[in-house]
Amino acid sequence: MNSTDIANRIVEAILAQKLQPGARLGEQALSMLFDCSRTLVREALMQLAARGIVTVSSRRGWYVVQPSQAEAREAFEARRVIEMGLIRSAKPMAPAALKRLTEHLKEEQAALAGNDVGQRSYLLGDFHVCLAECLGNQLLADTLRDFTARTTLIAMLYQSNHDAHQSCAEHVAIVAALKAGNTAEAERLMDQHIGQVQAALNVQADTDPLAELRAALAPVGRPAPPAPGPRARKARLASGNPDSPDSPTPPETYLGALL
Repeated sequence: MNSTDIANRIVEAILAQKLQPGARLGEQALSMLFDCSRTLVREALMQLAARGIVTVSSRRGWYVVQPSQAEAREAFEARRVIEMGLIRSAKPMAPAALKRLTEHLKEEQAALAGNDVGQRSYLLGDFHVCLAECLGNQLLADTLRDFTARTTLIAMLYQSNHDAHQSCAEHVAIVAALKAGNTAEAERLMDQHIGQVQAALNVQADTDPLAELRAALAPVGRPAPPAPGPRARKARLASGNPDSPDSPTPPETYLGALL
């Protein structure tokens, strides 16, 4: 086993939702698991870091990335540009390529009927990689594998409610359009599919990063106060008296409001 094999196994585990965002990837544990040197593991992790799948810090070591909301939007936009562009510029698909896509859809449907959630998740994500390969662009297929892994992490992180059966049905419709030679319809369906997956994410425009701590530290018997607006917060801090009468937050809940 070489470093590329190790990196591919980690990506496959992400696509199968077996590795969560933020999961720690210890070099020693991985070297024992793959029966190889830590040097080989480190090479694999460095490959994945360059591809945006993992990151490293001096305190935590290596861990799976936790995409921000901005990164989530960028990842879906990148996938939209790549996949729609591939379909738009594609030549008529060869019978062998269409057969491979059809077989992939059958595997998806069989996985949906079974109990292996990991296999189901992997196949639904791998469809997009398979499609790129069938359209004849291996370079973009490799790129899509990484973007698909990142959007899988995003779906886990932001608790996507997109239904697996719906996703498979959308794949079936895309392949049917390609079989009919209607690339414009296939492109439209792909745009709609990616948009629906993105829309299913539980992403709030004005997320309060301290919501959980704010609720925990609210005075007992009272609901947690709302997060202070940026202008109100700046005005209180600038005045040097955060408990001033002009502040909409009473003094006894000031700590909870800031947290």
